[in-house]
Amino acid sequence: MKRPLLVIDGDPLAHRAYHALSTTIRRADRRPSNAIVGFTNFLLRLWDSEQPRAVVVGWDTLEVPTYRHEAFDTYQSGREFDDELLEQLGLLPQLVEAFGFAYAKAPGYEADDFLAAAVAAEEKRRGRAVVATSDRDSFQLASERTTIIQPVRGVSELARIGPAEVRERYGVEPGQVVDFIALRGDPSDRLPGAPGVSPKKAADLLRQYGSLEDAIAAGRFAAIAEDLRLYRRIASLDASAPLPPLKDQTPSWAEASSLLSAWGMNAVAERVATRAAG
Repeated sequence: MKRPLLVIDGDPLAHRAYHALSTTIRRADRRPSNAIVGFTNFLLRLWDSEQPRAVVVGWDTLEVPTYRHEAFDTYQSGREFDDELLEQLGLLPQLVEAFGFAYAKAPGYEADDFLAAAVAAEEKRRGRAVVATSDRDSFQLASERTTIIQPVRGVSELARIGPAEVRERYGVEPGQVVDFIALRGDPSDRLPGAPGVSPKKAADLLRQYGSLEDAIAAGRFAAIAEDLRLYRRIASLDASAPLPPLKDQTPSWAEASSLLSAWGMNAVAERVATRAAG
């Protein structure tokens, strides 16, 4: 079986690492390193478990709004990030590159969009993709060629999500996930959904009509049809996001270890260095 492309949603996994590990974990200069340590450990674990042909990590550009923010004022409103987390997020793309892996980051796009672009590119070449993310919006990417890996407890336990698991969890097909989100809403992104529509009701409607557009054409949600279309657009991942080349990779363990040492993170640097020695 061909080795898969490993596609990683950088920001939410770094967030999880930051909150899962103690803030007392510091670099030699006393600056925080818990997110870097946790993300590095997770990256190594995924490399070992998936044995991918290549790795690409998608990152948000937090300083620049996306079309989603411009189209819907309250999108992701209220989100705040600790300064100590933000400082580490700024370093992680450099670390990914030092490992010999690829990363994607561009103004106007979210990390999710790069996941969709990478999956589309890999499926086009008839390859397999494994997507590591904690964002359930990514369930729309599940297919016979693409599996979602979702952290369940911190980053220590992982669930594997394919089309069957999407149907089991949501009661819809992966291709209906964006319609499901538009109808049900998404509290984490501040999308309200259709008034009075529960997750079960959203799934029932999609089984009945097939799609949001078909439900609207049948006379449902006439008063809020344009709002629901907007929510669907916001929930849809943009597979046209720009990607770096995704050729097969050989990890540069020694270079990554040297960078971690330069940051004053000797313990994790030594752990990476053992791979270079081996």
